[in-house]
Amino acid sequence: MTAKPIVWSFSSLKTFQQCPKKYYHTRILKTEREPDTVATLYGKSAHTVAEEYILNKTPIPPEFEYMKDMLDQLNAIPGEKLCEVMLGLTKDLEPCEFNADDVWWHGIADLVVLNEENGIAHSVDYKTSKNSRYADVKQLDLVATAIFAKYPKIKTIKSALLFVVSKDFVKATHHAEMKDKYIEKPAQDVARIEAAIENGVWNPITGPLCRFCPVKVCEHNRS
Repeated sequence: MTAKPIVWSFSSLKTFQQCPKKYYHTRILKTEREPDTVATLYGKSAHTVAEEYILNKTPIPPEFEYMKDMLDQLNAIPGEKLCEVMLGLTKDLEPCEFNADDVWWHGIADLVVLNEENGIAHSVDYKTSKNSRYADVKQLDLVATAIFAKYPKIKTIKSALLFVVSKDFVKATHHAEMKDKYIEKPAQDVARIEAAIENGVWNPITGPLCRFCPVKVCEHNRS
């Protein structure tokens, strides 16, 4: 039996790594979903403020004024500014639309600054958590791979997670000749998901986050 093809993202892969059973209910069966929280709603608002300020120079609301200096730094980078860039890759790492029939991975880049003449791009993802202690730059690897595929004139990407509350930049530099390497480890984890689909085995992983999990039917949910 051939495993059912899946479309994955950085967040869905993180869900599987956290708990395969949670992945099964939220991503395969889709009987449960992560509820919005105060933190996630605040994050969505911050993303909208950043996008509208950079694209349209829309005034920043007072509650987000602390972001202005950092956004001005991004605005000063020479190049074409693209916000909320929807990216897709086929399994052969060819560029495709976000929801294309043959899409394998997809994700959204919060901000991409293209300078194709110089072969350089900047990629920024906004984070609204309080500090950068648990920053995971693997997300940047995936986005960089897709940018290289979509914009072949780009040879170097200066990537960053921007923690807007603590005003921290967690930086990484990506090179076009390394794009296959960036996707290698995530692809191995995706193969584990495909194996779970084929075998029908979704073992739960217990931990302190179980009490916040939306999968109430799990024996480890202590909410």
